[in-house]
Amino acid sequence: MAITQAICDSFKEELLEGTHDLDGHTLKMALYTSSATLGSTTTAYSTTNESSGTNYTAGGATISSVTVAKSTSTTYVDFADVSWSSATISDAAGALIYNSSASNKAIAVIDFGATKSVSSGTLTVTLPANSATAAIIRLK
Repeated sequence: MAITQAICDSFKEELLEGTHDLDGHTLKMALYTSSATLGSTTTAYSTTNESSGTNYTAGGATISSVTVAKSTSTTYVDFADVSWSSATISDAAGALIYNSSASNKAIAVIDFGATKSVSSGTLTVTLPANSATAAIIRLK
């Protein structure tokens, strides 16, 4: 079992087919344990090995402030950081960004590099800066 950071292969194809409207659809982030197998071949959200805990609901949280932007020859997507407040989560090793408006299709996998936990606090997934060189999704 492993979580490997990647843009999902299926997302690339679905993007060209017009399946995803990134700044119009509802995007979500779900947390996963180190027992999950997630990576470039992930095609959809699944509850298998999803994290659990107080104030964490299966399916994760809605991502707000999704913005598509362009800088010279690079188009990129910015996402607001995602937080779970007053939470107790002990097993978050990675996350899946997915499109709940399009049959829960997978977009990207994030590997935290280590298991993260919080006890009666706020767990925040800090996403990269809104720029053509740092954003998770970039097209040149």
